[in-house]
Amino acid sequence: MKVIAENRRARFDFEILETVEAGIMLTGPETKSCRAGHVNLAGAYVTVRDGKAFLKNATIAPYSFAARMPHEERRDRALLLKAVELKKLAARAEEKGFTIIPLAMHVGHFVKVELGIGRGRKKTDKRQHIREREVARKLKQTGDY
Repeated sequence: MKVIAENRRARFDFEILETVEAGIMLTGPETKSCRAGHVNLAGAYVTVRDGKAFLKNATIAPYSFAARMPHEERRDRALLLKAVELKKLAARAEEKGFTIIPLAMHVGHFVKVELGIGRGRKKTDKRQHIREREVARKLKQTGDY
């Protein structure tokens, strides 16, 4: 599957504990725009309400060749999950400090969203993460790994 959008900031700001793949309900022009790679997941999140999951604040740019059917760039989009996965996500999201974040969007035959259940990192955790990454990079450069 081809990755069309990635939320790299999410892996830095959140400690990802578990990942789930979900389908997404899109209109025709939205699907074509996704296949063209006009998607931005920065600042996007997932909410669960009335037994359904929704992707909020994700930007899908309007498809330039769809003059008759323009769509809203930041509308709520329903996610397609199995009932067991949805219950598990909803239960984890209810716990204090946990949130559901879209990590990546990829396209094969269908457009799919990779969701992560994460806990927000504190500033000290982020600094530690940067330190570990720098050490790993230096070890790789010197060949002492």
